[in-house]
Amino acid sequence: MGQLSAGARGSTAADAATPSVTGLDLHLEVAGPRVRASLEAALRQAVQTGRLPTGMRLPPTRTLAADLGVARNTVADAYGQLVAEGWLTARQGSGTRVAEHVTARGASAAAPASPRPHPRYDLRPGVPDLSEFPRAAWLAAARRAVSAAPSAAFGYGDPRGRPELRTELASYLARARGVVATPDQIVICSGFTQALSLLGRVLAGSGATAVAVEAFGHQHHRDVIAAQGLSARPVAVDDRGAVIDAVGRVPGAGAVLLTPAHQFPLGVSLAPPRRSQAVQWAARAGAVVIEDDYDGEFRYDRRAIGAMQALAPDHVVYAGTASKTLSPAVRLAWLVLPGRLLADVVEAKSLSDRHGSGLDELTLAEFIASGAYDRHVRRSRLCYRLRRDRLLSALAPLGPMARVTGVAAGLHAVLHLPSGHREADVVASAAERGLALDGMRGFRPAEAAYPEALVLGYGTPPAHAFTTAVTRLRAVLS
Repeated sequence: MGQLSAGARGSTAADAATPSVTGLDLHLEVAGPRVRASLEAALRQAVQTGRLPTGMRLPPTRTLAADLGVARNTVADAYGQLVAEGWLTARQGSGTRVAEHVTARGASAAAPASPRPHPRYDLRPGVPDLSEFPRAAWLAAARRAVSAAPSAAFGYGDPRGRPELRTELASYLARARGVVATPDQIVICSGFTQALSLLGRVLAGSGATAVAVEAFGHQHHRDVIAAQGLSARPVAVDDRGAVIDAVGRVPGAGAVLLTPAHQFPLGVSLAPPRRSQAVQWAARAGAVVIEDDYDGEFRYDRRAIGAMQALAPDHVVYAGTASKTLSPAVRLAWLVLPGRLLADVVEAKSLSDRHGSGLDELTLAEFIASGAYDRHVRRSRLCYRLRRDRLLSALAPLGPMARVTGVAAGLHAVLHLPSGHREADVVASAAERGLALDGMRGFRPAEAAYPEALVLGYGTPPAHAFTTAVTRLRAVLS
């Protein structure tokens, strides 16, 4: 017995000899001497198992016959039989489609459970308002970028990223964040996770055994560091930022990872003397400071704090990302590297994924060059400031129940709970009301003491849901 599948052409029938460019590719196993019966069985099974979903339009009979190398009448007869059985529908002008609800007939009783539903209201930190993504401006930038791109842009590229984006970023970062950089010093990555992973690999290869990290922060970042064979050693954080004195006591530290503009999650900025102290430590130890410019573009009640990298470009790695300013779906981040690390990071990048998505990089380059990125950031800054003000106004009547800190910048705030209240209880009570919250406990190691508190992401809910989310938070706290 032989097997035929769509995409493998044959010459069984004269009317199937001419290839067609219409229709969808459709893989079907057609075996045995009774071709029509085999085709009917293959189509029926594909519908039963859900491989051909409800409403899907099947290829025209001429196309499928050519792909399978069978007579067109064979396909037409098979379609007709399945229409008669109710598996397919056929209407003039609409073609042949999978009938509604038929896939349930063959659904397995052991099908995996559906994923847990997303909470209706969400005040967890770490995500911007996804509904505010500038779709029209992004699409316009993509059209212009693709139209103007040279043909070489569609091939394999430089591991550092497209030169157009690196050039625009060098200019933007110098203007908006005070970063000292040339396009050659910048490496584009697919998000901060990859950037941190590459740095960890290079540090481990140079003999480092540890990275000092702020005691409060994302556990995921510590896991990424550990995955490169390095120990993530926490250092204390107070109201002036990371305690840099403790960094020098971390044995084998090749770097310290800091969020100096707006510490996550406490919301403080790194005091100027500690910035200088961190740079001096790196110079003495032959180490580097990894500056995660978290929420650097979003400040409200204070002047913008420039990037720490400008203090010592030879000892600071600047890391930025589009995840908060645009969306986590825009998988673009960037490293501005000291010269001594550049070659090693580029080599690690080439071994990791060779190069990134050139089309996305071209689009972001055009988005920045056109001024659309600046306009979007400024609009977002105003939007999030108004949300912060609304949050504070809504919580003010609760008095001691709602002491809020870390609100001068960023997309989140820390809500301190009064004595006797457990954050785990508050989080559970909120979940019963359809509101997702995060407690401080999830962002600190067990040995780091901190009063019971919530980390509120006021940038997360879409605009239409923000008021209700805050109202439910008040109800929980009351």
